Order: sequence, then C-alpha cells, then structure tokens
Amino acid sequence: MNQKERRKYLIRELLQENVQYRNMEIPAGEAEQKQLLRGLMNVRPPKRIGREFLKVQDAYLQEETAAKGITELDDLEPISEGLYLWQGDITTLRCDAIVNAANSGMTGCYVPNHRCIDNCIHSFSGIQLRVDCAKIMQMQGHEEKTGKAKITKAYNLPCRYILHTVGPIIGGTLTKTDCGLLAGCYRSCLELAVKNDLKSVAFCCISTGEFHFPNDKAAQIAVSTVREFMQKETSVKRVVFNVFKDLDEEIYGRLL
Repeated sequence: MNQKERRKYLIRELLQENVQYRNMEIPAGEAEQKQLLRGLMNVRPPKRIGREFLKVQDAYLQEETAAKGITELDDLEPISEGLYLWQGDITTLRCDAIVNAANSGMTGCYVPNHRCIDNCIHSFSGIQLRVDCAKIMQMQGHEEKTGKAKITKAYNLPCRYILHTVGPIIGGTLTKTDCGLLAGCYRSCLELAVKNDLKSVAFCCISTGEFHFPNDKAAQIAVSTVREFMQKETSVKRVVFNVFKDLDEEIYGRLL
C-alpha cells in the first residue's frame, strides 16, 4: 500500500466501527482525508482493534513522521551544560522520552483535530497509546493527580517513551500552590525517567496553553526545577526545553 491507500483503508475501518459514521463519504482531497482520519482517531474510545489495522496504521504514521523530518537530539547544540532549547515539533524529536501535558483523565484529548500537545501526541503515536493509558487509569482507580506523572511506550513516535503529567489549571490569580504543583510535574517526570534509566527528556511548556499558566513564571519554574534536579546524581544527562511560540523561545533563551 502507498500512503493514500493506507489512509483510505484506515478511514474505512474506523467509519465501519461506528453505526453513526458508516454512511459517511470519504473526501477526495488529501488534506480533508488527513483531517477526517485524525478526527476519527481522536474520538475513538480506548478499545482493541485488529492486527491488520495496527500494521497499516503503524506504517502510515511512521511514514508521515518521516516526511515531516525527524530531529535527532545528537544534532542539537546545548545552550548550557546538559540543557537544550529547541523550537520545533516535539513529536518529531528522537530522544529517550518526551513529556505530554495531559489532562486528569490521562487518555488524551477527544476534541477532533484539536491543536493541543495532548491531541498531537496521541494522534501521531497511534490508537495503542490511548488503550495503554486507559489500562493504567483503570488499575489506578482514580484520575491522575496534578503534579504527578505516568510513563508509556511511544509507539510510532521517534522517541522511546512518553511521560504524561497533569499540570495545574489557572482560573484566576496564580498562587504558591499552583507554582508548587507545576514544579511537581517536572520533578515527577524526571523521577520517572531516572526510575527507567533514561538519559534524555524533552519537556513541552506544561500548563501554559489551555491551562493558562503565565508563560514567564512557568518557564522560571521549569528551568529552576530541572537545574536543581540535575545537580544530583541522576541518569538524566540531557534535558530539552521544547517551545512552540516565539514568546517562549525568547523567555527560555533569557533564562538559560
């Protein structure tokens, strides 16, 4: 199969899963097909699917990521010892683990084609990721607490693992508790990385998007928490601060 054939196969299989969608026509355009496929993956509940689907999905997602271009951590230059600042798509970075800014349900964003990092990571990793996260939450028996983290495989992403953490949601005045919880996100991820003998971790800007944590204060907490942690004996030798916005690149550049 080529990419077009894989995409149409995946769309057909997902449409057939749900009576509500079975009569939906597949659009002719490539962009529209990609949007529909991602949307169907986003709304799909965590449940198993056949091996053939996963085989085709994995081949499709890996080729899509390769087409975007994979960034090797070894090709990046540190801004200070062991610390990197990189503006780019975190789902294309090859390192030991990337960090996902998750919600308390921990099974991804269910809003079709939403631009949050949680949606992007689940969309490009594959539907296996949501199944894994759901199993973890079922075993835990309650929603994930703010400031804590879980680890999963990365499936079709170039990194090896994903560290999922729940940042604080800011609805009014920023408090000391909020700041402590955000610091906890960074520590929890790094502790999990050490527990799994990982050597490199890439952090997104936790809580600064949909959760409305002030960008400058969030960056200060991120940098100070990571620096303090790396002063100890740890397996983690390289940490990437991944930014999307020019504003965050300027803030982190100044802090680092």
